[in-house]
Amino acid sequence: MSYAVDARGFYGEFGGAFIPEMLQHNVEQLRDQYLQIMAEPTFQAEFDDLLRNYVGRPSPLYEAKRMSEKYGARIFLKREDLNHTGAHKINNTIGQILLAQRLGKKRIIAETGAGQHGVATATVCALKNLECVVYMGSVDIERQAPNVARMKMLGATVIPATSGSQTLKDATNEAIRDWIQHPQDTHYIIGSVVGPHPYPDMVARFQSVISQEIKNQLLEYIGSSTPDIIMACVGGGSNAAGAFYHFLDDTEVRLIAVEPAGEGLYSGRSAATSVLGSVGIIHGSKTLLMQTPDGQITEPHSISAGLDYPGIGPLHAHLIQTKRAEALSITDDEAVKAAFLLTKLEGIIPALESAHALGALEYLQYKPGDSIVVCLSGRGDKDLATYMKYLDSYE
Repeated sequence: MSYAVDARGFYGEFGGAFIPEMLQHNVEQLRDQYLQIMAEPTFQAEFDDLLRNYVGRPSPLYEAKRMSEKYGARIFLKREDLNHTGAHKINNTIGQILLAQRLGKKRIIAETGAGQHGVATATVCALKNLECVVYMGSVDIERQAPNVARMKMLGATVIPATSGSQTLKDATNEAIRDWIQHPQDTHYIIGSVVGPHPYPDMVARFQSVISQEIKNQLLEYIGSSTPDIIMACVGGGSNAAGAFYHFLDDTEVRLIAVEPAGEGLYSGRSAATSVLGSVGIIHGSKTLLMQTPDGQITEPHSISAGLDYPGIGPLHAHLIQTKRAEALSITDDEAVKAAFLLTKLEGIIPALESAHALGALEYLQYKPGDSIVVCLSGRGDKDLATYMKYLDSYE
């Protein structure tokens, strides 16, 4: 079975481009040219140079010895938290902005949840002297204040999304409206493997540097380029897509997608799409999403601003449906507990998103001595206000 996107933009039954007529030109222009532009030697040279000398890649693959001792496995952390801007998001924003420049676009818009994608977009816009507008839910603006300040300092205009749950879904809606109104000069940088084709494939390709590096780095550690297990958190799923990408066809490697269970899987305040979702269309893509019987999108909840999205990328929907990937879900409290554990054992404060992947180690079935790679998608600076509420519980 192939896990690559097909010519129509589908992964099995998921994907496609279900968009209004006013967006057809922009999406078709992108679809017709993205692979060609990405293959150009000048594009590759500039992209690789920025990843190496600006982002600081390759990001380390760190063997977490004390975590390994606790869990009885060889646990490796892919340190995307050490990238410039503190997360994996910049891998994609650099690629898309280089693409946008070659398409003649002068204005960049983006949506953001935790603020990591917004910061990464604002950072590269500052570098390339492009106008930058970031849409962010009002709730997320409040709980991710340091990232809002970073975006503004970098010259971005941050516009609050005040409809619905005032989180990532609503920020995405506002960004799409903006793009409809400014089709000629504007490129919309979607931050995850969601949205209409070609976005899920394009973002996965830009993030695939993560799994390419894992293969090279593991060879030095264990004499093999393939681990037993790769784990990553999934909201839309860009860090997971990047970590899984070069292992998709290697069925010996187990792929674990960790979703946010929020206050409990069936509490009514969750975002575990693979369990609670059904097939529908969200933001131009056919995928699994949380919705009522009559098709109204239900409000997701996660303690992590980067994971409270009611859908899942079509690639991940396909991987889970075909049993190529396994989905686990972790509650808010379990994620916080895992974050404090990593901090105490390894001296690394992870983002709340990444903490969900770490929390799944408690429930994962594996053999003693298995090699397990956990994608540490971001650092926890942005989440300190949340962590401070739990300090007394974990001292």
